[in-house]
Amino acid sequence: MTAMTREMRASFAFIERNFHLTRRYWAWELAFLVYSVAGALSISLIGEAQGDRRLLFSLMIGAIFWNYLSVTFSWIAETIAVERWEGTLEYTMMAPIRRSSQLLGSVAYAIIYGLVHTAAMLIVLCLFFGLDLGHANLGAAAAMMAVGSISFVGIGMLAAILPLLYVERGAQMTFVLQSVLLLISGVYYPISILPGWMQVLAHLSPATYVLDGVRAALIEGVGFDRLLGDVWPLAVMAVVFIPLGIWGFGQAERYAKRTGKLKRVG
Repeated sequence: MTAMTREMRASFAFIERNFHLTRRYWAWELAFLVYSVAGALSISLIGEAQGDRRLLFSLMIGAIFWNYLSVTFSWIAETIAVERWEGTLEYTMMAPIRRSSQLLGSVAYAIIYGLVHTAAMLIVLCLFFGLDLGHANLGAAAAMMAVGSISFVGIGMLAAILPLLYVERGAQMTFVLQSVLLLISGVYYPISILPGWMQVLAHLSPATYVLDGVRAALIEGVGFDRLLGDVWPLAVMAVVFIPLGIWGFGQAERYAKRTGKLKRVG
């Protein structure tokens, strides 16, 4: 129990550290939030221009909840890049804590940060367009987001390996991966319009199922019990990707230590 308590405190320390990083760069965080809101408004106004409230709602949900998933993914995937930028990577990797504790802390903060970011965007857009969420099933939407977050964690951990192994280009590679997920996940359009081979890739993205479930819950008021067709693929991805991510990160860490890739520049 003492060891478990120590590791939980270590995880909380990473949550606290990331909070202080956010506070230090608060002006940038505000700028990113304004940019995200402006982008979501720009996309949603397409539906307003067409005079189609359902299209408006669908685009708005895509913009807002893709922002949540991408922010969560970025915080996890860029954990190593942030450590290297701050000059603390070597110290962190040599600290007497489990790597899973570090990843758990980073994941927890990413989810909290993403939820706050998303709540602010949702409030602004609902007020701007005067949308009524009275018929929406907010509980089912929240449950889909929770399950989707867990599924995204494993992919984020795997992506975090790239900045660890590729000192100069790792962060760019994670951004490319995030861009591919945006393309194939049906954020602003149904995946049925994609070429066949891209539809296959779309079914490997957790965002595809999360966005389908959230749209059904918020637009049609569907309950969580009717969303199990989207839930079970997310559960399978979580079971597969999270252990794979932890194992892969551990292997990459040992390789990076052996080859001297923990230094800030390479």
